[in-house]
Amino acid sequence: MSDYKLGLDYAQQQDQNDALAGYRNQFHIPKNEQGNELIYMTGNSLGLQPKTTKNYINQELEDWANLGVEGHTEAKNPWLGYHEFLTKSMANVVGAKSIEVVVMNTLTANLHFMMVSFYKPTKTRYKILIESNAFPSDKYAVESQLRHHGFDDKEGVVLWKPRKGEELLRTKDLETILKDQGDEIALIMIGGVNYYTGQFFDLKKITELGHKHGCKVGFDCAHGAGNVELNLHDSGADFAVWCTYKYLNSGPGSLAGCFVHERHAHDNSLNRFTGWWSHNKQTRFNMRDEFDVIPGAEGWQLSNPPILSMAAIKASLDMIEEVGIKKLAKKSKKLTGYFEFLLKQLGEDTIRIITPEKPNERGCQLSIQVKNADKSLHNKLTENGVISDWREPDVIRCAPVPLYNSFEDVYNLVERLKRILN
Repeated sequence: MSDYKLGLDYAQQQDQNDALAGYRNQFHIPKNEQGNELIYMTGNSLGLQPKTTKNYINQELEDWANLGVEGHTEAKNPWLGYHEFLTKSMANVVGAKSIEVVVMNTLTANLHFMMVSFYKPTKTRYKILIESNAFPSDKYAVESQLRHHGFDDKEGVVLWKPRKGEELLRTKDLETILKDQGDEIALIMIGGVNYYTGQFFDLKKITELGHKHGCKVGFDCAHGAGNVELNLHDSGADFAVWCTYKYLNSGPGSLAGCFVHERHAHDNSLNRFTGWWSHNKQTRFNMRDEFDVIPGAEGWQLSNPPILSMAAIKASLDMIEEVGIKKLAKKSKKLTGYFEFLLKQLGEDTIRIITPEKPNERGCQLSIQVKNADKSLHNKLTENGVISDWREPDVIRCAPVPLYNSFEDVYNLVERLKRILN
């Protein structure tokens, strides 16, 4: 989109014309000591708190205070099936069917639970393919799975790497790896949107390639859920996991989401760890029955729902459901495109954006390399009221979040960066 314009007037005009602009007022925006709002660009690490979150959590605290154990059935939102209040709207966020989605555990725990079912190594097919600059937690998780199954955790990991002098990954290179080693690879596990570069991968294409070579395919969508259209069902992926505290604004360390494709919904032969919450709801409390697994993603739960965390997720999901992921993704592309346009005015000899240029190949994060800069530049931005995110060795990550960031935020960020650089 090349019709962006320079100047504060343009940014303010865009905010006036933005149908989603009002949602900003529904969030607590952090302020400095003088009471001025900070420019918050780290929704890719922790989303801001919706103003309704407190009420949602207070409702559960009140019901607990007034009802005690009866709250499981008598609370305004009965606790027994509380996770079900989140299923449909979460499925809409990630482009899935309700039977394919459940909110449970935390991200890396879910990744392990999925690998229990979908990483089935044999003597000859045991390797796991991940991207070379995957989020460290993903790398540690797959290495530990290899060790758990008695394989060498370095030799068993296959890395999909960028070409020399490049930052981004090419699907062509993945094809080559699979041609050469496909029959040794049991699982492909890729970050749907890469945390470092912001590259959004073609999930459907990767899944098709993996399945063609007999591999299971899963995605860590932590940096995609809530800011891009993931279309998980259509992708055909076997599983996916994501957290809810970034673009889904559920609070630090809150529960995570899990997707298991519908074709596995009734497959009771799949190996899995189980607990009483994956058992048939009708007979769950009989306590004497043999295990009878629930069909679909719910059949991977172990424990009863943590209500206070889920209440915070519900507060945010109710708002996102009202907007819809399509509108969010549309605004996100426009806002990120505007950010890119302004950064490019600083000149390529000053700044390099390592995130893909094509809007369909990125989320709402831009990863910026500033020539000859070190972490002191990031510190100066912080002193100037910009909350961004530094990643070694030389990248500043900024995420203009469509729900609460404005065009004026983006304009002011670039103006402050300009002042510091000059």
